[in-house]
Amino acid sequence: MTAIRALLLAFSMFSRVPVPQGSFDAKAQRYALLFLPLVGAGVGLALWGFLALARLLAFGTILTAAGLTLLPVLVTGGIHLDGFCDTADALASHASPERRREILKDPHAGAFAVIFACAYFLGYFALCAEGPFFQNAALLFTLLHMLSRALGGVLALGVPAASEQGLLASFQRSANRKACLIGLIAVSALCTAALVLADPPRGIAMAAGALLVLLYVRRSAKRDFSGMSGDLVGFYIQLAELVMILCAVFAGKAAIWF
Repeated sequence: MTAIRALLLAFSMFSRVPVPQGSFDAKAQRYALLFLPLVGAGVGLALWGFLALARLLAFGTILTAAGLTLLPVLVTGGIHLDGFCDTADALASHASPERRREILKDPHAGAFAVIFACAYFLGYFALCAEGPFFQNAALLFTLLHMLSRALGGVLALGVPAASEQGLLASFQRSANRKACLIGLIAVSALCTAALVLADPPRGIAMAAGALLVLLYVRRSAKRDFSGMSGDLVGFYIQLAELVMILCAVFAGKAAIWF
C-alpha cells in the first residue's frame, strides 16, 4: 500500500493526471521520487497515442510537431517548465548565489524567463518537426521522458539542497535516499539500455546528451546556487529532454551520411 500511495503522490505532485487524493503520509513521501520516472511513462503514453492518431488521420508535420511540443506541458501542468524559467532567469542575472536563490523564489516571471521559454519552445517544436517520423519514435519519446525524470530524481537526492526550506529539502529529509537513489539509477540504466537496443545511434547519442546535461546542472547547482533546488531539477528535466531530442535528430542524420 505504501508503494501505491507513493505512486499516487508522484502523479499528484508532478502531473495533472487525476488521481485519488488519499492520505499521502510520510511513508508515501519517502518513496515518491522513486516513481517520478513513471510520470514520464505517462507522458510517453500520451505521446504514443497522439502519434498513432497522427498517423491514422495523416496529420501534417506542423500539427504533429505542435502536439509533441504541447502534450508534455498539458500532462505535467508545466511544473518542470516553471523551474526551467525560474532557473534561466536566475542564471541570466549573473548575480551572487544568494541573489540567484532569491530569484528562484520570486513568483514573477522576469524578462529572461520569457525569452528563454520562447526560445525553448521554438527549438523543441523545430526538432519535433524532424523527429516523429523516424522508426520507433513513440518508444524513444517515452524512454526520453522516463530517463530525464530518473536522472532528475538522482540530482534531487544526490546533491545537497541549497536551503533547509522548500519542497526539495523536505523530500531530502523524509526520503529513503539510499533506496530511492539505487532505484533511480537502476531505472536510468534500464532506460539507457532500452534506448540503445531500440535504436543504437540515436539511443547512444540521447543517453550521452542526458548525462552531459546532468553534469552541467550538477556543476551549476554547486557553483551558481550553492546547492540543489526543485527549480534546478525542473531545469534539468526540461533541458535534458530538449538536448535528447536534438541528439536523436542529428544522430539519425549522421547515420544517413555515414
